[in-house]
Amino acid sequence: MTNPSNHGRIDTKSSWDGTLSWDEFCIAARAFMEQWNRFNADLPPFSWVPRPNPPWIPPSSQSEGYLSVDNVLIFGRTEETCKKGDDKEEEEEEEFSCCDNDNVVDPAMLAQTDEVSSHHYDFNIIYNVSYRVPVLYFRAYLSDGQVLGLDDIIKSIPSSTKRLLMESKWTFITQEDHPYLNRPWFTLHPCGTSEWLKMLFNSDPARAQGGLSVAQYLVAWFSVVGQLFDLKIPFEMMGYVDESGRQHKNTITDSS
Repeated sequence: MTNPSNHGRIDTKSSWDGTLSWDEFCIAARAFMEQWNRFNADLPPFSWVPRPNPPWIPPSSQSEGYLSVDNVLIFGRTEETCKKGDDKEEEEEEEFSCCDNDNVVDPAMLAQTDEVSSHHYDFNIIYNVSYRVPVLYFRAYLSDGQVLGLDDIIKSIPSSTKRLLMESKWTFITQEDHPYLNRPWFTLHPCGTSEWLKMLFNSDPARAQGGLSVAQYLVAWFSVVGQLFDLKIPFEMMGYVDESGRQHKNTITDSS
């Protein structure tokens, strides 16, 4: 992976489209991994998984790869634990229309009663070249290694966050081949990621004034997508300071 280096600033007022380059993703991934592993000691650590190069290709200091964390234990909660006031709102189902995919989650599945359960999750954060945004790939399995299907995954998602999946037009769970492992994984489709990221950053006056730090891009992104699995970003990660005691100042360039 690359080390942080100086970049320009995002013009969050007008020209920035919510995306980032591959180089910026590498910087953001390194910073996110360091922050997560430092401030989330109770959870498994993230690591950078390089893509193996064929023997005829010389090694590169900036190897292609992705972030990975394995065996994250997530506990499901019953619908009875939700507030009674949420019942009427959850009856209003919104149709998912962003992408035509047979594996897109049917909102009706989310209204079913859950059972208390615990499942193991593997999460991969992968850069999507077409959309120029990070994408979360994941799979779930039982303690005996049995891989879970979509129905069981929906049941394992905490009830308190299911409404987010129902109401957010950008949150589409689909199944596709993992770009590095060539096996079916579930993923949050990136079709609307750049738009909601741009809105997120524009809503922050400080970021609108001074631009967005590269090191904070994945932190902000994961603070939203992680909610679906009840994974919270520690407060300390929102103001990251590196080992030298300096706060990261790298900013994302305007790629438009």
